Amino acid sequence: MIPKIELHLHLEGAAPPAFIRGLASEKGVDLSSIFDGQGRYAYRDFNDFLRVYEAACTVLQTPEDFARLTRAVLAQSAEEGVIYTEAFLSPDFCGGRDLGAWRDYLAAMQEAASEVPEVEMRGVVTCIRHFGPDAAKEAARCAAETAGDFITGFGIAGDEMAGHPRDFTYSFDMAREAGLGLTAHAGEWGGPTSVRDALDHLRVSRIGHGVHAIRDAGLVERLARDGITLEVCPGSNIALGVYGQWRDHPIDALRAAGVPVTVSTDDPPFFHTTMRDEYAHLSDLFGWDDTMFAEINRTAARAAFCDEDTRAALLKRIDAG
Repeated sequence: MIPKIELHLHLEGAAPPAFIRGLASEKGVDLSSIFDGQGRYAYRDFNDFLRVYEAACTVLQTPEDFARLTRAVLAQSAEEGVIYTEAFLSPDFCGGRDLGAWRDYLAAMQEAASEVPEVEMRGVVTCIRHFGPDAAKEAARCAAETAGDFITGFGIAGDEMAGHPRDFTYSFDMAREAGLGLTAHAGEWGGPTSVRDALDHLRVSRIGHGVHAIRDAGLVERLARDGITLEVCPGSNIALGVYGQWRDHPIDALRAAGVPVTVSTDDPPFFHTTMRDEYAHLSDLFGWDDTMFAEINRTAARAAFCDEDTRAALLKRIDAG
């Protein structure tokens, strides 16, 4: 199996539906409205997806809940051949952005991650854009105060149309001063302008999604020239209707234009995908072979928010196949 690196995975969004249903049953919470008749997450559009996502998170209430979640998600990743993952972790869902509580949740997740040695995990603290700039500052403080071997990055997710990147510069400056790698969701819904704004105001080295950059040749040239890595999640884009079908997806065109692209699943059970599914579609539709996938994973290793020893070890494993 191809050794895979995944840079764009929301920990809560990777929760298997059965896991969330089990927690809901344990806690006496009725979440039946967020599942369909087959027990899968059910939503109508992106905004409804956010509602269902946040509803599922309501049963993740303690550090032990997140420890169990971490073990479940990493076990799934290991089955897909993932050797390194960067999981987006939100203090909003881990003690309401209280620093003391966040430390407790973080310790539980880090300990759980150590119990799945097949996958090397790092955490990217992620503020939620539609929760506003003040909440983002609190999330950034949690990130800055716990930056280290496990928490290595900071980013922003949520409703891309809420506010403007300039509203979050303080939070990104705080994270940058703490030595964290920076990424931002952009170019999924907001078009090329949202990518430019994230680059100009947040000064990130990676963009989550970024696929609508393809509509602006000058922006594509900038991404290629500056080596800005796109964390592309094709299955997510198809499931949410960003693109109507796989053959319309621009990942191959972006790669051909020299933009560093990587492949991830985003929120895999929500979008009925896996890393193996993503690779299979890319192989079938764009002719990507093992050599191409190895190069995509080298790109991911070079863009990862990790120390140089870890990066070298990852590249060695990819080269070994």
